[in-house]
Amino acid sequence: MHTEPSPARTLRRAFLRELWASLHIVWPILWGLLAIMAIIGGLVGWLENWSLGDSLYFAYVSGLTIGYGDLSPTQPATKLLAVSLGFTGILLTALLGAVAVQALSRCKSDFAARA
Repeated sequence: MHTEPSPARTLRRAFLRELWASLHIVWPILWGLLAIMAIIGGLVGWLENWSLGDSLYFAYVSGLTIGYGDLSPTQPATKLLAVSLGFTGILLTALLGAVAVQALSRCKSDFAARA
């Protein structure tokens, strides 16, 4: 016996399809922001004499505004780089949020048109 999928499941699948399609469009910008974060984090780590792993960890934890505080820059130049890392992380978060909202609005309008 075959049952129809629930409307919520259909909407979820449509959202994921739209999200994936939208991510393909902004992929170069997304990769660029991730690369900028890695480069800035590497530079901060190099100036602070951190390992590469600690540098990348600092870059993404700080860039995503989590900031555990276990690693923190001590020099004025690295503090300034950390601020730019935060701005880059905000751009990354805003881009992902905008893509998700766009995907949801597309699949929602398609779903409403079918109903």
